[in-house]
Amino acid sequence: MSSCCSPKGRQASPNAHDGHGPEATTPLAVANAAAPAHEDVAIPAGTFAMGDPFGEGYPADGETPVHSVAMSAFRIDATAVSNTQFATFIDATGYRTESEVYGTSAVFHLAVQAGTQDILGTASGTPWWLNVRGADWAHPAGRLSFWEDIPDHPVVQVSHTDALAYCAWAGRSLPTEAQWEYAARGGLAQARYPWGNELHGTAADGTTVHRCNIWQGTFPTENTGDDGHLTTAPVRTFEPNGYGLFQTSGNVWEWCSDWFLPKYYNSCRAKGTVADPPGPTIGRGRVMRGGSYLCHESYCNRYRLAARSSNSPDSASGNLGFRTVAP
Repeated sequence: MSSCCSPKGRQASPNAHDGHGPEATTPLAVANAAAPAHEDVAIPAGTFAMGDPFGEGYPADGETPVHSVAMSAFRIDATAVSNTQFATFIDATGYRTESEVYGTSAVFHLAVQAGTQDILGTASGTPWWLNVRGADWAHPAGRLSFWEDIPDHPVVQVSHTDALAYCAWAGRSLPTEAQWEYAARGGLAQARYPWGNELHGTAADGTTVHRCNIWQGTFPTENTGDDGHLTTAPVRTFEPNGYGLFQTSGNVWEWCSDWFLPKYYNSCRAKGTVADPPGPTIGRGRVMRGGSYLCHESYCNRYRLAARSSNSPDSASGNLGFRTVAP
């Protein structure tokens, strides 16, 4: 799986506690009265065709066959969870994320804000991912970066476990993969992107209109930043989709609740119309959806609505966040 998505697992760290996984984190607060407000978008009940109708996906990702899914109504965040929202959770609970416990996390090489002594190596086979000491949700690019400088950007450097901890405190949940795709489509049937089938628009003066935050230039050495962003963008950048969700293509990958099993769509298709599928009971990691600022058609075109990826539940990186669903 293309590792512009997110490097797999955790790199070894000389100051990690013992190399065998995270220590116990601080228990969550019993009450969540301080939980930040979430601007929910109401998604109506309906049936949609889930999967890739264009045949553009990676075969190993299992984006096909397209299958019919019936969804109950639900409410989902208009945006990815922001740094400000996550900081409220940390302040209220004292929770320590897995990146903080491990002592390191993955940062894209052009985004690093850290001293050379904090750069501990590269991810195997993907030298554009650096293992950076002190990188975590509060210091997303390394110890010289600070969440307070980008409070309205999506929180990153959070594992699936961290996202679940936030949800438990806030009384919410991660979306299922089916909920995520249904909401991300914004009511458009079998479209490639949340706004239609063409990646870019054209302004009256002939200039290109960017509709999402992905890579421009030559991956992974030059990002021209034509869309205005080298890394993450604020959570309300670009136009929302037809349901009112912002940035379901590009910006950051978003964790879903499902286990990732490429052959799962085959079993769904065999059942006819599947109602509110919860995902498989086993898999090789947890589902990530939406693509990120590192996606580019020459290397990883997973900013399409049907695109899927995955990572181990303890993984974290500078392009991986989440949004939540109301109970």
